[in-house]
Amino acid sequence: MLTATESFIKKYLKSNPPILKPGDTVRIHQIVKEGSKERTQIFEGVVISCRGGIGPSATYKVRKISFGIGVERTFPVHSPRIIKIERIKKSDVRRSKLYFMRGLTGKSARLKNDRSDYAVWEEKGAEEKIEKIEQQIAADAQTKNEQEDDVKIEDNVPTSDEEKAAIAAGSTPQNSDLEESPAEVSHNEAINDNQS
Repeated sequence: MLTATESFIKKYLKSNPPILKPGDTVRIHQIVKEGSKERTQIFEGVVISCRGGIGPSATYKVRKISFGIGVERTFPVHSPRIIKIERIKKSDVRRSKLYFMRGLTGKSARLKNDRSDYAVWEEKGAEEKIEKIEQQIAADAQTKNEQEDDVKIEDNVPTSDEEKAAIAAGSTPQNSDLEESPAEVSHNEAINDNQS
């Protein structure tokens, strides 16, 4: 008989968790919620440590260099927000924690014996989730474009009777904001006198 804690944990454990090792280059797809919207965010880097095996507290620490700055993120293995993990490469390393990579940059930060070893782990229903999020993003972009078009149309509507009459006559209306100030008029007259 399971205790309440064990049954709660078993409910959220993934049936086939990904088994990654330090030195693997991975691409992790995670659902990010921003207000009422959701999108998928991809984080690609090298696994520098694994902790907890495949138990409920298991985590992977992934490191990448972004614009010259090292970025590390720790991902729980059984997080419901992680929907897909792609292993791109494997490397031969002789340590379980690759923290020495924090002090390395450029060529020295490369791992030895890289070899392509593509493997994908997906949560059940991940493709439907990703498709649903992409449809939502496309719908949001379309409504945003429609709103921008409505604003542009409203900006071009003539407001005064003079502007409407000028447009009907085929000329551009005079805008009081564009009229020259007295200082500009005297400056322009001085330039014209000097030229003649």
